[in-house]
Amino acid sequence: MDKNLLHGTHTALITPMQDGDVNYTDLSKLLERQLKGGVSGVVPCGTTGESPTLRENEHLQVIQETVNHMGGKIPVIAGTGANSTEEALQLTRKADNLGADAFLLVAPYYNKPSQDGLYSHFSALAEATEKPIVLYSIPSRCGIEISTSTVLRLRDKHPNICALKEAGGKSSKVSETVAVIDDDFIVLSGDDGLTLPFMACGAKGVISVASNIIPEKVSMLVSFLQNGQLQEARKLHLSNYSFFTDLFCEPNPVPVKILLELKGVISSAEVRLPLCPPSAQNFDLLKKIAENLIIS
Repeated sequence: MDKNLLHGTHTALITPMQDGDVNYTDLSKLLERQLKGGVSGVVPCGTTGESPTLRENEHLQVIQETVNHMGGKIPVIAGTGANSTEEALQLTRKADNLGADAFLLVAPYYNKPSQDGLYSHFSALAEATEKPIVLYSIPSRCGIEISTSTVLRLRDKHPNICALKEAGGKSSKVSETVAVIDDDFIVLSGDDGLTLPFMACGAKGVISVASNIIPEKVSMLVSFLQNGQLQEARKLHLSNYSFFTDLFCEPNPVPVKILLELKGVISSAEVRLPLCPPSAQNFDLLKKIAENLIIS
């Protein structure tokens, strides 16, 4: 796979569910909307896809269905991370055999390993596949950040570690990473509301929650930034900033699933415990957003 295909807008896909099971019909509809919306790639089974509560057979079937539906049109970056190195290895190898184009590997959560532990963990995963790896640093969920020095060590040792999804909320981390790692290394924003400042600091795109429902707008924002159209990008960013923020009024992916159901894209906004439906106040907020949201 050409690593430049990791540039752009990649949708962190929800996993549609109904009556306790994955709804593969709705997944197919969602994937088709992504293709029509012009996204650069899709990311099944990440945080937004509720990977911690997917059974292994579901996790792998969601990846398989996504690979089959995309048919090589755009990259499938499979979420195969785990807080157990052995579990992550098994998921990565199996997803590799299913035809995933690349892998999103989150920092081990709960364990809180040292940076040397992170280095050993990701090194083992990089040696298990020749395909591109996107590291995923999200300290708020994992309790630990993948430091720039660790990213640099990994990049120097393993050429297939070629990207970082940065979800720590700091543009300074993006600047630091871009400044010290080679030009071919790719940083992607992990937060829709920070895509503009992160790309201004050298990020090459976003792994987006918002593009589940507004793929055209997110793709357009990233395209403006790629083409140096800062004024147009700023206008689009500011007009959607409240939406980007309100998408996290409840734990992700609860709000985006509700919006997708209210707009008729999926049949049910069901999530798995320990996630749960929103408060009445936030549901009213999401209903108002849906009423004013125009989607294609």
